Amino acid sequence: MGENDRIKYAREVVGGDPLATFLGIKVEEVSHQKAVVSLLPGPQHMNAVERVHGSAIYALIDQAAAVAANTMERGAVLFETKANFLDAGRPGEKLLATATPLDLKRKLSLWEVRVRAQDGRLVALAQAMAYHQ
Repeated sequence: MGENDRIKYAREVVGGDPLATFLGIKVEEVSHQKAVVSLLPGPQHMNAVERVHGSAIYALIDQAAAVAANTMERGAVLFETKANFLDAGRPGEKLLATATPLDLKRKLSLWEVRVRAQDGRLVALAQAMAYHQ
């Protein structure tokens, strides 16, 4: 599979993941070794104190890393993610998650994912490890 085919696969197949689609996560940008995905939080994404639930942000992180990792020569599955939540997401405030590589090996890759609010605030910082088949 050529690079353009891998990017198309990452955007359409991985980016169209049923859970991510259900949650409203959208692919904004995909290129070799990079993905940007977004979420426009609605009432269903909120926690009890009217902030974006951590699991919604975690799903956004997971989706960004999975799309980015699948632009590589070998397909990938994530097997570990560590996230630090640094600020709150607010209702109706679009969140963008950007995944870029920190370390690339033949079978393993490590991705950094930054989640930012519309105003540029860093909401979460994460690392995700992928296994390449």
